[in-house]
Amino acid sequence: MSGFRYSPPCEPLSVVYRDGALLLVDKPSGLLSVPGKSADLSDCLESRVKAEYSGALLVHRLDMSTSGLMVFAMTRAAQRNLGIQFEKRIVKKTYVARVFGHVAESGGVIKFPLSADWPNRPKQKIDMLNGRSATTRWQVICREQLATRLFLFPETGRSHQLRVHMKEIGHPVLGDRLYADDRAASAADRLQLHAERLEFRHPIGGKAVQYEAKCPF
Repeated sequence: MSGFRYSPPCEPLSVVYRDGALLLVDKPSGLLSVPGKSADLSDCLESRVKAEYSGALLVHRLDMSTSGLMVFAMTRAAQRNLGIQFEKRIVKKTYVARVFGHVAESGGVIKFPLSADWPNRPKQKIDMLNGRSATTRWQVICREQLATRLFLFPETGRSHQLRVHMKEIGHPVLGDRLYADDRAASAADRLQLHAERLEFRHPIGGKAVQYEAKCPF
């Protein structure tokens, strides 16, 4: 991304839920989940969370441009438990996206394997031969004048999966400066992708729990 300048939002930490094992935070668009490799990329959600909750431990990540729910663990045992739930796909994730154009069907499933597009990092690409399996279910919420609002349910957690899958079916996410063409990329001032809901089993006791962060667009 030539000409990129990191300018993270300065808004205060938005805590959705906290107990002795869990901390759920609503990450704003434009903020890295974890530090980058250079000093100018040190500001991130992880460092902001640890500044207020020193014992918090990272469990998973969101793309910098994606907003929404991230869960941190408050103990090593909870971190291990949640990590296993993500690995075994016990965690159910619901995203909201606004995509370019009118999606004709009311719902469907996208199954295109993905791999790193090494000459164009950090991009990912469809790779039918050597890619890792990637599955996204989707459902139309409503159709707007030039866009469609969708629920996206990733069944795998590949890097940039939702963005690449939507582009591949001809409906790139609005505001996506990495994958969308100029018309779709310039149709919104931020990536129109938000991690709205997480469902999993509480690491203490195993009760099914669900948390939400309201979509900001």
